[in-house]
Amino acid sequence: MSDDADADIDVHDCTRCPALCDNRSRIVNGVGPVDADLCLVGEGPGENEDEQGEPFVGRSGEVLDDALRDRGLSRRDIRIVNCVRCRPPDNRDPTTAELENCRDHLAAELDAVDPAVVVALGKVPAEHLLGRSVAVTKEAGTLHDARVAGAPRRVLVCVHPAATLYDPSQREPFGAALDEAVALVGDDGGDGQSRLGEF
Repeated sequence: MSDDADADIDVHDCTRCPALCDNRSRIVNGVGPVDADLCLVGEGPGENEDEQGEPFVGRSGEVLDDALRDRGLSRRDIRIVNCVRCRPPDNRDPTTAELENCRDHLAAELDAVDPAVVVALGKVPAEHLLGRSVAVTKEAGTLHDARVAGAPRRVLVCVHPAATLYDPSQREPFGAALDEAVALVGDDGGDGQSRLGEF
């Protein structure tokens, strides 16, 4: 991964959302290879992410790391980013306006990475990327063709890792959706990048 490539898609100074700017310690940019086949999209930074400057750390990050490891992957193999890059107050959901304010940052990142599959981790990113209401538990593991800022993307709906901490019944759909994502990337016929091809 090139630091220069990361610099091209990192956001360093954004003041579009006053409530988020007042609440954040830092802007939390995406992490992982800029040529990854698989891009995981979360909702927004929580307290741990705001403190450490990386998406999906803390308890939900541990769940995600364990699930990746079970599939022979690590954070070095995938790109992880959030719909909004600044922590909402009290970990509330981002508002529609905040999501829209950050949409072009997400679109630029997806354009730069050009992943074979985008995994929407939870309801907010799934609805944001697909532009419709999503019943995550029922739709987990389903693949959809979507347009994100005019560009075609394959979006796979997945349960948020934190959901597995509060409801053990969500572990199976969470794991199954990740299995499907890895299988899809492995089956891209060689048209996409090949970082996951050996797994």
